[in-house]
Parts: sequence; C-alpha cells; structure tokens
Amino acid sequence: MNEEASYEKIFESLEKSNISEELTELIKRSKLSRRARIVIKHILEHGSITTEDLESKYGYKHPPRAAGDVRDAGIPLESINVKSSDGLNITEYTFGDLTQIQEDKLGGRKIFSKKFRDRLREIHDDKCAICSGHFEPRYMQIDHRIPYRISGEKKDSKRDVQDYMLVCRSCNRAKSWSCEHCCNWSAERLPKICSKCYWANPEDYTHVALREIRRLDILWDESDIQTYERLRTEALKDEHTIPDYVKKIIEEHLEC
Repeated sequence: MNEEASYEKIFESLEKSNISEELTELIKRSKLSRRARIVIKHILEHGSITTEDLESKYGYKHPPRAAGDVRDAGIPLESINVKSSDGLNITEYTFGDLTQIQEDKLGGRKIFSKKFRDRLREIHDDKCAICSGHFEPRYMQIDHRIPYRISGEKKDSKRDVQDYMLVCRSCNRAKSWSCEHCCNWSAERLPKICSKCYWANPEDYTHVALREIRRLDILWDESDIQTYERLRTEALKDEHTIPDYVKKIIEEHLEC
C-alpha cells in the first residue's frame, strides 16, 4: 500500500466515524508516520488497539512506540491495562479527548537546521548538559528541555536555543525513562513543572520527576581515568561504594 492510499484509508475511516468535521480536518492535517496511521486507522475501525494487536497483527516489537508516534503528532491517546488472549497484562489504547488535540504538534517533529545545531554546540562546548562528558558531535542529540509531548514544537525561525540542550544518548535515554514515569507526564502535563526539573535544567532545579532528589552526574574521560581508579581504590579500602565515598569526602570537606 503506497503513502497516498494509506492516508485515503484513514480519511475513509474518519468520514465513517462520529468525530466532528472540525476534528476530522485537524487529524487530516497531521503529518503522521506509518506507525501512527496504523494506530489511528485501527482505533477508528475497532474502537481501540492493544499492544498485542500491534505486535501480532502489525509486527511491531516495541508497540508503545507506535502509540508514541500518535501522541507526538498531537493526538491524545488514553491507555488502560487489560488482559491479552494469553491472560497477560497488556495495554489498550483509545482516543483521549479529541478537543484537546495539540495543534502546535500537528506537523510532527521538525528537523533542526545545521546552524541551530552548531549554535548549541558552541554554547555547550560539545559537552553533554547532564553528565558534562565530551562526545563527538555524532553521538550528541538535541534535546527539548521541556519534553516535546508537553511543550510541542516551534518552527525553526521561532526557536530559542535556551529551550534546548545537547545530551549524550545515554543521558537522553535516562531522561526519557524518568519523564515517562513522572506524574506530570501522565496527568497535568504542565510545562512550568517540567521547567523546575533536573532533566530540564540540571544547573538549577527543585525536583527530579517531582521527587525531592538532588543529583550529581560525573563522568571521567580518558585524561581522568587515573583519578577515578585512585578514588575507587580508596572507596574499597574504606568499605564504601564510590558514590557514598564521594559524598563522605564532600561532607568532610564542607565541615572543615
């Protein structure tokens, strides 16, 4: 099935649904990935789609990503826990309140220009904003300080570099996991709450995914390895884990 035909199938399903003309037009304007189109078409025709459907019927090994594509396009989905045909716990997705479609996301994620990326590299000196590690540019990713699914996206001409940061892939994955398990992500989705989080502003924050936590991420690269090994040796002698030993050293220093 080609691109145009697959969109036509969705439009046919939209026309047959009880979704208002206004909302139908909003969905039609969305720039949808193939996975998102499959999810939307299936929900329109069957009322819902499960992770079991996505894996067994459509062959997706990580079904939540398909639902994520729909949400990234600004179309709300609700998820509930149900039982699979084998009695296992799975997730079922249905449309959320379609009056809450986020129009600033209907074009999907935008590509970052080389000029914009170069400006971020200059600001961050090719360091990860989370762990401060130096990485080759190809290993760095542009990250929305406030997650895309909460804040949406602006056109390149209206982007403020202060709303983004460069992070390594490892820290980006850690941030994604933390954000997806935060109450603000699943409930209110308030940008103001995200702006006070460690993952949005590691230099000045009041919480980590709404938990009263303070973090210090340190990375030792090639030139610092010997220092780390000395620290590790001293921690083992003192029968401490390395993080606990670092905290002990800091506390002793501050008491001096």
